[in-house]
Amino acid sequence: MAKERLVGIGGDAAGMRTAAQAKRLNPKLEVVAFEKDPHTFYSVSKWRRF
Repeated sequence: MAKERLVGIGGDAAGMRTAAQAKRLNPKLEVVAFEKDPHTFYSVSKWRRF
C-alpha cells in the first residue's frame, strides 16, 4: 500500500496548523511543505514537535 502524504504549498500559519493537525490525527502521515521564504511560520502550530 502507498504511504499517505500531505503536501502543503506555503508555510504560513494556516498551512502549518493544518499540517500539524493532520499529523496528530495520523502519526504515520508524511507531511511535506513547500515555502519560497527561508523560514516557515511554526510557533502557533507547535510544528517543532514533529
